[in-house]
Amino acid sequence: QVQLVESGGGLVQTGGSLRLSCTASGRALSNYNAAWFRQAPGKEREFVATILWPTSETYYAESVKGRFTISRDNAETTVYLQMNSLKPEDTAIYYCSADRRRVTPRDYTYWGQGTQVTVSS
Repeated sequence: QVQLVESGGGLVQTGGSLRLSCTASGRALSNYNAAWFRQAPGKEREFVATILWPTSETYYAESVKGRFTISRDNAETTVYLQMNSLKPEDTAIYYCSADRRRVTPRDYTYWGQGTQVTVSS
């Protein structure tokens, strides 16, 4: 069982930056594909970004392309989401997910509890 824990959320002004982190309790995230999703109040959960194993290929939602960057640390213990030029519409709970299988990120098996990101105008 993989338990994912997100951190790094908070309140930031428009144009500001945050870096979210995702760790797996008790294990590394090597051999796992990982992704970030977000869910705003009253909206469905939406894909943000994914990073694949072992190539580290990355894919982004159009709404965040050029502003957000997904990455892993060299020890493969943490997956990051660097968020720059934040906008009020980025306000949401951000979730980390992971899976060893090569499936669409929405079907990843393991999910964290989420971290709140609020962007004030």
